[in-house]
Amino acid sequence: MPIDIYSFNLSQFCRSVLMTAKHLNIDLNVIEVNPGPEQWSPEFLKVNPNHNLPTINDNGFVLVESRAIMQYLCNQYAPNSSLYPKEPKARAQVDRWLSFDVTLNGSIANAVMRKPFTGVDPLPERVIAFKNNMKLLDESIGDNHYLTGNEHLTIADLAVLSTTAIFLNLGTDLSEYPNFKRWLTTLSQELPYFADINLKNFSPEKLQEWAKSSQKYINRKLNSW
Repeated sequence: MPIDIYSFNLSQFCRSVLMTAKHLNIDLNVIEVNPGPEQWSPEFLKVNPNHNLPTINDNGFVLVESRAIMQYLCNQYAPNSSLYPKEPKARAQVDRWLSFDVTLNGSIANAVMRKPFTGVDPLPERVIAFKNNMKLLDESIGDNHYLTGNEHLTIADLAVLSTTAIFLNLGTDLSEYPNFKRWLTTLSQELPYFADINLKNFSPEKLQEWAKSSQKYINRKLNSW
């Protein structure tokens, strides 16, 4: 029986879970939820009172928060997969990147997405924070093929890929970050499911259309960072 996932295809958090499931060949029943009125509907609140996406229901086991879901899918259905290694130090490196992704998400929202979503220029200090995070990301990747080294793709890669896929959709100039640009370009072409999940139904026009219809939600989300 497939796992129900309440998802929104423009959400990087949802797309990271979709990529994890696809990589592990886990069958999902995708239920699209618009993070405007539908996310606050009585029907969805019965499933998840915290009203956030993604949410999974695995035969009665309900779980929220994308990174927790990614970890659960690995632990439950592929405990020996290198996607989320068991060895404590290797796992700690993955967890470290998952934590960094939280910071990266916030800085991209405030420096890159605020203008397209609200029409308001980002604050200068937010732009500086974004550039500092990108510089750190670029330096940390170095010559590595994957975030944690050269041997194995992990859920850390999938999380940061879903976060930064927006740069491909917006045609962002990444020349200041050559290591990151190589990593993003290589994995986006290497993973057979990347384009279908991250690019196929994604465009700046769709972002703007959704932003106009869900401005209250957008403002709430941006102001939370």
